[in-house]
Amino acid sequence: MQVAVVTVGDELLAGDTVNTNASWLCERLTDRGVDVRRVTTLPDVVADIARVVNEYRADYDAVVVTGGVGPTHDDVTMAGVAAAVGRALEPHADAREWLVDEGGYAAADLADGTADLPAGARMIPNDAGVAPGAVVEGIYVLPGVPGEMKAMFERVAEEFSGTETYTAAIDVDEPESELIDRLSAVRTRFDVTVGSYPGESVRVKFIGTDEATVQEARRWLGARVEVVSGESDGRVDDAPE
Repeated sequence: MQVAVVTVGDELLAGDTVNTNASWLCERLTDRGVDVRRVTTLPDVVADIARVVNEYRADYDAVVVTGGVGPTHDDVTMAGVAAAVGRALEPHADAREWLVDEGGYAAADLADGTADLPAGARMIPNDAGVAPGAVVEGIYVLPGVPGEMKAMFERVAEEFSGTETYTAAIDVDEPESELIDRLSAVRTRFDVTVGSYPGESVRVKFIGTDEATVQEARRWLGARVEVVSGESDGRVDDAPE
């Protein structure tokens, strides 16, 4: 399953808010074996949301959109998604009923637009807040408040699946530029994806669909590099030559 993640909010683009939602969603989706192919941040502009979501829903199995959900003037994500699928944005009976019966809100007290969703959408209840989410044509719309987004995602998490993957990592005390040949060799010898991420040390990460192969790749490289002090070097007598 291939998925795109879209986060919406002027505050994200301005740097006023750290985009923790994107990293959390990517981690949860990856844990479920989902291949996250795009992460895009958009402003609170209906036309931009509609254009990008429409493009991504054609290219991927699902699109997860978070942020800009609610009744305030800059909460335009539902309108953008509705435009992307060519549907009207209209009051949703199930959303209104849930807010009154389960959310404890009086119908008269709900701000205009709180329960408006794209026509024909499936409502996702908001267990941690007010504004409901929605699912329409493979597009999952979640709030931007992290606690609300996480709670809502857990309601639909089972709808995201793929091939289970396994991960292992090793921290190497050598410059990344000096590891090129050995990184190339481990990619050739083992059916794993290998990534290297420089910082104070170089973290080498192995990902694959077979746990034993992933661990074997880690041990093979660990026997051939200078590892960070305190980390096992992964040396084994039967490491492949």
